[in-house]
Amino acid sequence: MTDWISEIKHAKKSCLVDKNLKKIHYDFENKEMVEEYNMDTGVLTRRAWKCKQSLRGKDQWEVEIGDPEPTYATDERLISESSNQPIVSRRNTRLNLEWRIRNLPYSMDTYSVTVIPEERCLIVRTTNKKYYKKLVIPELNRLNLELEQSSVSFSHKFNTLIITYKKPKELVNFEKYVLEEVQSIQPKSHGDMDCRPS
Repeated sequence: MTDWISEIKHAKKSCLVDKNLKKIHYDFENKEMVEEYNMDTGVLTRRAWKCKQSLRGKDQWEVEIGDPEPTYATDERLISESSNQPIVSRRNTRLNLEWRIRNLPYSMDTYSVTVIPEERCLIVRTTNKKYYKKLVIPELNRLNLELEQSSVSFSHKFNTLIITYKKPKELVNFEKYVLEEVQSIQPKSHGDMDCRPS
């Protein structure tokens, strides 16, 4: 746990405030992280990462929490994913980690969500073998915390599978610490930086 706290504490940080969102940009040695916090609730609403590359290329942000970046076809001749394909997005609340997998039309009894301790992930599958997905939980990996099946629950409505993982006490305490750090960072003026990954 202390290694990740140390990285957060010693990273170069800057931020801006946009309405009720506080956007923090962390500059680590070989990567960057952007987080957005709802300051009314104190909840992290978005986290994205970009690894620094030795060769100049397009900035590729990988979204960990929040909706994935929209993809646009730049050439009509290219094959694009069907809009009916399952789409996974992550959510964060004060007490839970959540995944929403849209475009899954099967009945509730079709799904299972299982912790695989040796792979440190959740496996989502259907009994009809139409869907299989491995979900990792980076927050727990960073703090070296074990996954527990008893922390998992799920529901299904409007063609969306909603998976909830109850945060362990260590993660809740860590997030409180990070929020205190975030609240202490003085924002730059709106035009000085843009924390939104694109």
